Amino acid sequence: MTSTPIKIAIYVRVSTEEQAEHGYSIEAQLETLRNYCKVYGKEIFEEYVDAGISGKSVEGRYALQRLLKDAECNLFQEVLVWRLNRLARNSLDLLTIIEQLKDWNITFRSFTENFETETPTGKLTLQMMSAIGEFERNTIVENVKMGMKQRAKTGKHNGKLPLGYRSVNDPSSPSERSKVIILESEAVIVKKIYQLYASGKGLKSIANELNHGGCKTKTGNTFSTSAIKEILNNPFYNGKIRYNRYMNWSDKRRRGRNTEPIIVEGQHEAIVTNELWEKVQFLIQKRSFTPSRIFDGQFLLTGLISCPQCGAAMVASRTKSKSKSGEIKKHLYYSCGAFRNKGSSVCSANSIRKQEAETEVMNRLEQVLSKDHILRAIVDKMNHRLATRTLPFQTQLEHIRSQLKQAESKKQRYLDLFENEGSVDKSFFNERMQKIQADLIKFQAEKSKLELELMDDNTSPVIFDQVRELIHGFHKVLTDAPFEQRKTLMHLFIKRITLDTSKKIKAIELSFDENADSLFSGTLVSAAVGDFLRPKQAIKREIIEIAI
Repeated sequence: MTSTPIKIAIYVRVSTEEQAEHGYSIEAQLETLRNYCKVYGKEIFEEYVDAGISGKSVEGRYALQRLLKDAECNLFQEVLVWRLNRLARNSLDLLTIIEQLKDWNITFRSFTENFETETPTGKLTLQMMSAIGEFERNTIVENVKMGMKQRAKTGKHNGKLPLGYRSVNDPSSPSERSKVIILESEAVIVKKIYQLYASGKGLKSIANELNHGGCKTKTGNTFSTSAIKEILNNPFYNGKIRYNRYMNWSDKRRRGRNTEPIIVEGQHEAIVTNELWEKVQFLIQKRSFTPSRIFDGQFLLTGLISCPQCGAAMVASRTKSKSKSGEIKKHLYYSCGAFRNKGSSVCSANSIRKQEAETEVMNRLEQVLSKDHILRAIVDKMNHRLATRTLPFQTQLEHIRSQLKQAESKKQRYLDLFENEGSVDKSFFNERMQKIQADLIKFQAEKSKLELELMDDNTSPVIFDQVRELIHGFHKVLTDAPFEQRKTLMHLFIKRITLDTSKKIKAIELSFDENADSLFSGTLVSAAVGDFLRPKQAIKREIIEIAI
């Protein structure tokens, strides 16, 4: 009697740098692992490929995420990789993934480090090798940081250049491939920003003037107050190099601000004179103290209402008026965030009174709560969308698979041509192969992402009674809970509130997520909706539109 062959999931990964420097190509890894399976009589269930992606974390590695979901469903019995660091370069991630596979009774194998991970000796070896892999990665990161820091200390720039500058080839310096020069068409904008601020204009006023004049940022966007502020605070424009402004950016973001960044004289030409720079910095410091804005009222819907003109989120705003008796009256509104941040060239205020908006939203919710036929019609509409929404993803996936196949065929044709025709120019061949390889990496990443989205998609019908129970629990919290909790719940369950052209509430889109109950553990909502949100058939990131 012939035994059933073991089903193998092959996982391969390569970052663009590794492929360029060490030749860890996707094709080389796949060929090696396919031959291994053939020799040992193992059946390949599927090949999971993450191309051009770092092994720093699981984030963005769609093929690995899909492999883990398939593993949980026991679709194969073994996972095979070329080397341990293909699975992860982070020790915690590597050990966690292998432990998950063990819990699902799935064996893990590395072709290069060929040892049993189940034995005590194998576990010790695995832990040591994962630690070494993470050490190697950290060493590379530190070496890169050291090199960049040294460049900064000698007045050379790192990373992207700001508005007003561009990089050109520098044939006069063999050690440097490029040098920084001023781009006059953009430098004019930078000078204008500094001059306007020095003349007393504020951030919003400057952004508004630039946007009215058709000026654009380095990325081609309109100017916001934050973009203006960043330019005014950047010493690069004064001929300086600032480096290490934030530490551990990938983990801490702006929380990792460094109080003592490197600031040295740069090798590039300044756009802003010392006199103008000093004046602007003095004004920034004088204006840095801004009293907190006080609003007489609590705004439940900030960021939820969309501007009817540009689609930006509406934010809290306040105006004052004086009555005939001399009494000062305060008026509270929701106004277009783009208008408040970028000025009238981008949009208009499109304000709606705070009380009017919040009352209307609550009334709409009340109507859904009190009229089952309205809620039933909404659920039917959502179920119809659930049944049909995967079709575009499937069509797109087929298109990507076709493009991937064409790119692979084109690559093979160039390889055959190069091998059979000695007259093919080598530089032309390398250029074409690099372009094809870049396309292959892009198509493979898009394919993995679409496959993961289709796997995550929950097309089970939504049950009316469960939705009604959730809505009632939602309403109870909105009427009984403190303001902060009510506001958090509104932002959790309301995706968008749209206005019509007359600035009246047009529709409310409710978004229910299966993990929402974890955010309200121990509160009024957990008892009302917790049991509903946990089942497999729960509404998962689904949208209900209340358009009454």
